[in-house]
Amino acid sequence: MPIRALVFDAYGTLYDVQSVRGVATELCGDKGEIITQLWRLKQLEYTWLRSLMRSYQDFWLVTRAALEFSLASVGIAPAAALCDRLMSSYLHLDLYEEVLRAVALLGDYKLAILSNGSPTMLDALVNSSAVAGCFADVISVDRVRQFKPEPACYALVEPALGVATAEVLFISSNGFDVAGAKRYGFQVAWVERGGAAPPPENSVVGPAEFYRMIRGRAEQLGYEPDYRVTRLTDLAPLVGR
Repeated sequence: MPIRALVFDAYGTLYDVQSVRGVATELCGDKGEIITQLWRLKQLEYTWLRSLMRSYQDFWLVTRAALEFSLASVGIAPAAALCDRLMSSYLHLDLYEEVLRAVALLGDYKLAILSNGSPTMLDALVNSSAVAGCFADVISVDRVRQFKPEPACYALVEPALGVATAEVLFISSNGFDVAGAKRYGFQVAWVERGGAAPPPENSVVGPAEFYRMIRGRAEQLGYEPDYRVTRLTDLAPLVGR
């Protein structure tokens, strides 16, 4: 079945979650790098835990809790003023440099975002990054009060866009999201943001390298992407076949 709609994950796919590093380093010195990596890992872990516990809180609260955990883990008191400064960076993440060109190349398709982000977070992010108006819908999982890869999250796409599941190409850089979307029934493209980083020579690795080892590889869950791309601009020739 031909592709009629392309649906993008937001965090790590359109927006660089690593771009909080600058503020984290400014405020926390040489612990900024490890805070950056712990924060993202714990943020994702808390979405999965809350889904399993059937104890939903929106992504803003999950992100705040993950930040407080990360600060305390490295010996920094999670004072409200510090957390507020760091949290604000999640409303102004850097857009990956090829996104605007990729979106322009895909103008003949319905485009949307499906994200764990809360509506307030996504509105702030989209409106601050020059892509407002590029998407037919910005879909938050808050509509079903569950987090990806829960199938109910992916089920939001069909009624929102008026396209069949088989006509959707879902794009994500997150392995768990790729597996969840493929399991649901979408065609899936994995953006290999982690690149083909070589394995470490020994156990002495830095926080960023450790993060890439965990989050930068395909998950071994039995659900493989249909396509692998290194940049979002690779999508236009792929869907135009």
